[in-house]
Amino acid sequence: MNGFYCIFPINLFIFACYFTCDMDNSIKETVRGTFEQYLQNKGLRKTQERFAILDAIYSIEGHFTMEELADIMAANKFHVSRATLYNTMELLTDAHLVVRHKFDNSSQYEKSYNMTTHFHRICMACGTVTEVRDDKLREVIENTHSRGFAIAHTSLYIYGVCSKCAAARRRREKKLKEQKKNTSKS
Repeated sequence: MNGFYCIFPINLFIFACYFTCDMDNSIKETVRGTFEQYLQNKGLRKTQERFAILDAIYSIEGHFTMEELADIMAANKFHVSRATLYNTMELLTDAHLVVRHKFDNSSQYEKSYNMTTHFHRICMACGTVTEVRDDKLREVIENTHSRGFAIAHTSLYIYGVCSKCAAARRRREKKLKEQKKNTSKS
């Protein structure tokens, strides 16, 4: 796994944050450039905090919550307020660099630049989210032509019960049956 340091001068102090990442430098540069252009077009400031958050997000593999992102920032000795995190996440979502998913009653995020099409399987018992890559399904969606509608991205959420939770449920049910059987014998 590769890593990089981000150095941020803040109030005459310099903070160095180490973020691990698997993305190559060209993707990192492209994402930063896209965000810089977005901020410039919107007339917004290009702050160290915003770019530190972007760098942290692009070091995360898979989905993450705001709490997990805050923990990563703190672990890397770069503390930002919750308001800054939420506001920056809104900007990154609007810039199409992050996607927000609503799984049941929780929100999770993932980086979206250069991501392959995938779908989400959500366990209704434990809340685990797994990514599913299905080329046939992706092809069907990509070949769906909607007149007067340009597809930006697709989302598919498949709800069910994972094998781990299903096995636990079967064990509980079996145990209850045995308990009922034993109490009826008594």
